[in-house]
Amino acid sequence: MLTVLLATRNRAQILREVLESYCALEVPASGWKLVVIDNGSTDQTQDVIAAFKDRLPLQSVCEPALGKNAALNTGLNLVEGDLVVLTDDDAFPAPDWLIQLRKAADDQPAYSMLGGVIKPRWEVTPPQWVAWIDDPGPVYSITDPSLKEGPLEVFLIFGPNMAIRRSIFHSGMRFDPQIGPRGASYPMGSETELLFRIERKGHKAWHVPRAVVEHFIRTEQTKKTWVLQRAFRWGRGRFRMAQNVKLWFGVPRHLFRDIPKELIVVAAASLCFRRKAAFQAQWRLNVLRGMANEARAIRSR
Repeated sequence: MLTVLLATRNRAQILREVLESYCALEVPASGWKLVVIDNGSTDQTQDVIAAFKDRLPLQSVCEPALGKNAALNTGLNLVEGDLVVLTDDDAFPAPDWLIQLRKAADDQPAYSMLGGVIKPRWEVTPPQWVAWIDDPGPVYSITDPSLKEGPLEVFLIFGPNMAIRRSIFHSGMRFDPQIGPRGASYPMGSETELLFRIERKGHKAWHVPRAVVEHFIRTEQTKKTWVLQRAFRWGRGRFRMAQNVKLWFGVPRHLFRDIPKELIVVAAASLCFRRKAAFQAQWRLNVLRGMANEARAIRSR
């Protein structure tokens, strides 16, 4: 058996659409269960969940403490079976999604982490500048389409489509509630931080190209301001997950070199009307600024 774990907060409409898509899922022979954790919603989320309890093998629980990872930790108490499938409340699965994850888990017993394919589902046609994004993974949580089935680096696995063997959680592993979505401002890397810790325990990851979901990309997420704010949060998370970083005055030492360098690139590219180069440098700069911000915040505690 496997359990799908999904945390949600104040996204009743998209949650309704996602759960409707779950009703079309092919059922693994060993069975499955869906656990939805309401992370303190104040909209119609509870009504949406109730509407699907007769249509899905659904169990729900409330976690009032703000934070996706806090919610997921609560949901782990309701898990059944040997495989925990993690996804988001805005990820639409292909009908054979669970079948493919189940098959991969059975075929690859030496691998404790599985990562599936995540494609974008755009609310509106994305503007041309979106193609300037070098790595859309941290921006939109979508996977590289060139990935082949086989061993996988854990940083290439994203929250909307992944699975972890339940034995990992039996060993005491839990999500870090100090990282990941938690209000308007937070360090990114909710699931990634956990995957790195699991990897350091000697576990490995496998890519499952036949397990597919579509991640809903909202209109607001196609604006440059949103993307650059995302870069800042990603930088905060990168500092949190970094190992053995050399600090100078409480800030990663390399930032004293890299931030001025990117400022010069931004200025030069802007003066020459090289919009792509300026945007890409601004992304890198915001990542660095996020790292510095998180380092100072941790030091001040």
